[in-house]
Amino acid sequence: SLSLSSFLPLPSPHLFSPSLPFPSLLCFHSGSSFPHPLINPIVPMEKLQDIQRAMELLSACQGPARNIDEAAKHRYQFWDTQPVPKLDEVITSHGAIEPDKDNVRQEPYSLPQGFMWDTLDLSNAEVLKELYTLLNENYVEDDDNMFRFDYSPEFLLWALRPPGWLLQWHCGVRVSSNKKLVGFISAIPANIRIYDRYMFKLDHAILLLCCPCWSAVARSRLTAATSASQILKPLLYSRYWHRSLNPRKLVEVKFSHLSRNMTLQRTMKLYRLPDVTKTSGLRPMEPKDIKSVRELINTYLKQFHLAPVMDEEEVAHWFLPREHIIDTFVVESPNGKLTDFLSFYTLPSTVMHHPAHKSLKAAYSFYNIHTETPLLDLMSDALILAKSKGFDVFNALDLMENKTFLEKLKFGIGDGNLQYYLYNWRCPGTDSEKVMQWRDLGSLQPPLPGFR
Repeated sequence: SLSLSSFLPLPSPHLFSPSLPFPSLLCFHSGSSFPHPLINPIVPMEKLQDIQRAMELLSACQGPARNIDEAAKHRYQFWDTQPVPKLDEVITSHGAIEPDKDNVRQEPYSLPQGFMWDTLDLSNAEVLKELYTLLNENYVEDDDNMFRFDYSPEFLLWALRPPGWLLQWHCGVRVSSNKKLVGFISAIPANIRIYDRYMFKLDHAILLLCCPCWSAVARSRLTAATSASQILKPLLYSRYWHRSLNPRKLVEVKFSHLSRNMTLQRTMKLYRLPDVTKTSGLRPMEPKDIKSVRELINTYLKQFHLAPVMDEEEVAHWFLPREHIIDTFVVESPNGKLTDFLSFYTLPSTVMHHPAHKSLKAAYSFYNIHTETPLLDLMSDALILAKSKGFDVFNALDLMENKTFLEKLKFGIGDGNLQYYLYNWRCPGTDSEKVMQWRDLGSLQPPLPGFR
């Protein structure tokens, strides 16, 4: 599953439709790590006005809600028609909000004049390059416009084409006149267990919309109209944490700052790591490990309220190491049994305005499962491995058991949030410790670790 952040919930031919016969998992980001709509200057201003009018149909909000209580008092013309829990709803039951549809709409919803839907064939190198360019030039930046995610074409194929992927779930938006790609929406399939009673073949839906040259006022209104963080009732909230691996570089590019009364030398000493890992039997995952890794994952995830259930094909896709994409290490005991594993994926960011540094290499914690090795030791080794591979920072969410090691391993809390939502499904909320991280690919999202 994929999470291309800055999600804008636009009705599309395949997603966000009341006709979906099963629940969908939606993930939205908030905080400075996941800011504004994408900008592409090729679209004329009159087309922007058409888009703005269409997007305003998503909300009747007179202005951005400042908190959940205020948001609950507003009416939202789009979301009020959708099978999603209301902000002020107290939920104690489990079940579908609407029954399955007998007649599912086959025709795409119309776009504003001048735009058209297009199914993107990512096996076509030119189309893949178009998508890469769209993301690379326009996608998520921090609030100060200093960093922008830099998804590689190979990473996009890994994130967007897991086992069971469908071509029609890769929806592009083009300018009708010149066929310029200006928007993208995608979903991927996953088998998901919700609490201990429900199992679905679930599409994990995300939307990335590239908006052309919004003025400051228009961008503010668009963001207010589509901000899911103050419109939908989340299943849970989680928060990003960051662990410095290359403090000098992070300070130089202003990703982080020196604490009060701290010098650069003292900061570098504080974050220094050993040169070698501690865990005996730790080695890269190999194809022969797929069956054992699958058993470890599915057994471990039973403790969580929301979690995927993977088959061997999915395990192979998501976890077999791929250079510059995914790293997975297993712990093998002297008798040949796999007892634990750790994994992290690669998502660099472009450093936009620095004379020396052009890229920031970030590792994102993926699935980390322990049965014999203490989790603190396993994650300490993950940091050492990431440092040895040239990463500058290691990021993790406070999901699963992560809170047990974040502060001990000198992670600092960030200001980026990740919210989980279910579409056409109602169930009680949960705590972040009861959820497996949903393959958050920075927000192209791969598989979901779970929540408890």
